[in-house]
Amino acid sequence: MEEHRVVVIGAGPSGVAAALSLRDRRLRPVLLDRADHVGSSWKARYDRLKLNTGRRTSHMPDRPYPKGTGVFPTRDQVVEHLDRHAHEDGIDLRLNTTVNRIDTHPDGWLLDTSSGDLVARQVVVATGYEHTPRMPEWPGMHDFSGEIGHSSRYRNPRPYTGKRVLVVGAGSSAMEIVHDVATGGAASAWLAVRTAPHIMIRALPGGFPSDYLASPLYDAPTWLADSVSRVGQRFDVGDLTEYGLPTPSEGVFARGKRLGRAPVIVDREVVHAIRARVFEVVPTIDRFDGDTVVLVDGRRLQPDAVICATGYTRGLDAMVGHLGVLDGRGLPRAGGVTPAAPGLRFVGFLSRPGLISYVAKQSQHVAGRIADELDHARTLTP
Repeated sequence: MEEHRVVVIGAGPSGVAAALSLRDRRLRPVLLDRADHVGSSWKARYDRLKLNTGRRTSHMPDRPYPKGTGVFPTRDQVVEHLDRHAHEDGIDLRLNTTVNRIDTHPDGWLLDTSSGDLVARQVVVATGYEHTPRMPEWPGMHDFSGEIGHSSRYRNPRPYTGKRVLVVGAGSSAMEIVHDVATGGAASAWLAVRTAPHIMIRALPGGFPSDYLASPLYDAPTWLADSVSRVGQRFDVGDLTEYGLPTPSEGVFARGKRLGRAPVIVDREVVHAIRARVFEVVPTIDRFDGDTVVLVDGRRLQPDAVICATGYTRGLDAMVGHLGVLDGRGLPRAGGVTPAAPGLRFVGFLSRPGLISYVAKQSQHVAGRIADELDHARTLTP
């Protein structure tokens, strides 16, 4: 059985950031991931995906993007950035390794993995806020002869040329995918929305990344942040009520903090497409009736394909649910520097503007705390 001082689980942005900060403290962390590639959740996403945040606030700790990177790094640029730094000397990277369960151990924590058991004095779980695709269950959906799939499988609009496509969801991915298929050759496209979201533009006038403003606003008094964002939304997006997307009465920051849900962040061209009715916004699905989709308002559609951009779950229950460290939503009760249990921390399990930047900075504090705890434990060892 292998024994290590620190193990980090998850080689996405949060896990790589944590591993790098620990490496900078000369702790040589073991970095585990179930996939065969660093940043696999990004690598598997749709082709047009890019960060909602600017490159200057979206890099790994003290490791900026290369010169020439666009204002908003693309999917492939993010993956390359993560992969390059995860392979730095001082990090023991192990891919194709699934952590099935974590249990207490006299020397810290016992990790049951697909590659054998590991014991670690300190563990950082960073498997991601969006880990396991959430697929709805509608009455009659299994009798539908068309395609039904989760947005995690969507890559580009080519397979949907000439088809009628229904995208379900009210997040950034849903908006971008329905715009992608509608402008990429689909015969028709609908966006089925249960609750209208807040919509914000990725870049402010002049190309200024909106997260440069949203991140400090998140830490300001909520009433102030909502007041400022309301003015910005009115100017940038306007009233989309007649297109099926009324602006929520609750402020974007108040709602985001209450629900742990980010607003929709898209390019300005998506809002133009909504106004031009390039795709149609409709109420969400009630049930399937053969090859017909019945909406909650009784309207009936006949799509050839249904793409469910219906989010993800954290997927932590099997691994740590028995330890009493999760709340009723399956989220860690404590995160960042604060351990959920002695020697067990969770990083990246929150929704906020500029998350990569926030986690990169937080990981340095986490690494410092872990280093102190390991030093303290060594001094107590007879």
